[in-house]
Amino acid sequence: MARYMETLTIERGGFRIKVPESWWEFDVRPESRNDSIRRMVAERVRQQPDLAKYKDTYAAFLQKAAADAWKSGALYCGCMAESFGGDTPITGSITVSLVGGRTKDGEPLSTDPQVMAGQLAVREAKKEGDAWRKVTTVDIPGVGPAARTYGIEDIPVPDDALKRTIRAVLMQTFVPVPGQEGKVALVAGSSQVLDLADSFFDIFDAITSTFRFAE
Repeated sequence: MARYMETLTIERGGFRIKVPESWWEFDVRPESRNDSIRRMVAERVRQQPDLAKYKDTYAAFLQKAAADAWKSGALYCGCMAESFGGDTPITGSITVSLVGGRTKDGEPLSTDPQVMAGQLAVREAKKEGDAWRKVTTVDIPGVGPAARTYGIEDIPVPDDALKRTIRAVLMQTFVPVPGQEGKVALVAGSSQVLDLADSFFDIFDAITSTFRFAE
């Protein structure tokens, strides 16, 4: 997957971020997202007919990503779905959401990266194949320090009565929003292609490093 990629700058209310030019942004609104995604997949297949056998897989992945993004309050959602000659398409996504929290007393939670990193839970794998999570802080050029988690995680399926989970490569970076107490911009990258975890960590880190607040 390591290859040079042209980038596209996405600008939304209050921020901008760069993603690979081949990634798709799509409408996450419930009333229109499924039709929008079907049209996007159909257009991509017209451009690359060898992807036709993956059409349903792409559509299902993108529709789920859009639904999850909407529920999380995403301001931006982009996905990749590529075939690199194997039997399984390579898929991944990036979302940017504005999130916040308060204590039981109603006070805004601290967005200090060191404080947040101390409150985020580390998870150690007890045996090979277990889920795991590491916590760190990173410095985003032009923005400053931010808390981050990354690992292989079991993500709960939203609104699932059976409490099922999906195992995924996941990186979450919590960027404090200037002038807004308790608010962070959450840049989250995920993929279900576990064998390429290290490559996806590099991709998600590179994309997150381009995040900037709009002036």
